[in-house]
Amino acid sequence: GQILRKANACKITGVPAIQIVLFIFSMAFSSKSIYMEMKLHPEEASFSKDTFYRFMKSCHTNWRKFTSLLCYRIIKQTIEPLTREDRLNVLIIDDSIYSRSRSKKVELLAKVFDHAKHIYTYGFRMLTLCWSDGNTVLPVSHCLLSTENGKSRLQEASANVDARSNGGKQRKLAQTKATSVLQTLLKEAKAVEIPAKYVLFDTWFCSPISLIQIKEIGYDVIAMVKKSETIHFRYNGRMQSAPAIF
Repeated sequence: GQILRKANACKITGVPAIQIVLFIFSMAFSSKSIYMEMKLHPEEASFSKDTFYRFMKSCHTNWRKFTSLLCYRIIKQTIEPLTREDRLNVLIIDDSIYSRSRSKKVELLAKVFDHAKHIYTYGFRMLTLCWSDGNTVLPVSHCLLSTENGKSRLQEASANVDARSNGGKQRKLAQTKATSVLQTLLKEAKAVEIPAKYVLFDTWFCSPISLIQIKEIGYDVIAMVKKSETIHFRYNGRMQSAPAIF
C-alpha cells in the first residue's frame, strides 16, 4: 500500500487500489483472462471489469517507480538477510519483441524488426531492466519502445493525454532511442537505491558513449565490445580496435 501511494496509484473513492493490484498479481498465476476470471469467480473480485480497465488506463500511476520500489523492498527484506555482504549484485538490461501483430489501433504501434526470427512485425521492443545476485533475478523496470520514425508508426499517441502526466511522459519515452531510455532506467534504479555495482548487457548497447554515461551514473559495465574497426579503445598506452586488442 505504501509503494502504491508513492507511485501515485490511488483512488479517491470506491474500491481501494491495493485490492485491484493484488487481483492483478494473482492473474499472473492463472491461465485465464480478467474477463473469464471475473465471470467464473465473481466472488473473488469486489469490483467490476470497468473499474479494472479504468485503473490500468490511468495516466497518473508511475508504474516504473512502483516496480522499482517493490524490487528494492524485496531485496532488502527477503534476499539481503540470506546472502553475504561481499556478494556482487548486478543490473541486467536487454530487449525483446512484444508482438501485437493483429492490433491496428494500439497507441504508438510500430513496425519493428525481430532479430531472433529475422522478420518485421507489428508491436514494440520491450526494454527490461533486471537485478540479480547470481541466484535470484528480479524485474526492476521496463519500457515499451515504439520508434522515432513517424513513418514506421501505425498509430500516434493520444492527443487527450496530458504531456505533464506520468502517462504522457511514458509515451514520450517510448519514442526515444533505446540507449537514452537505458540511461533513464539506470538513473531511476540509482534513485531508489537498488544495490548493484555492475551493469550487464549485450553487444547492441555497448558503445563508448554508453560506457561513459553509465560510469557517470555510478556503475561499471560488463559487456561484449563490438567488433568494429572504427571504434577504438586505449590499451597499453595506444588507441586500438577491439579485434586488434584481442
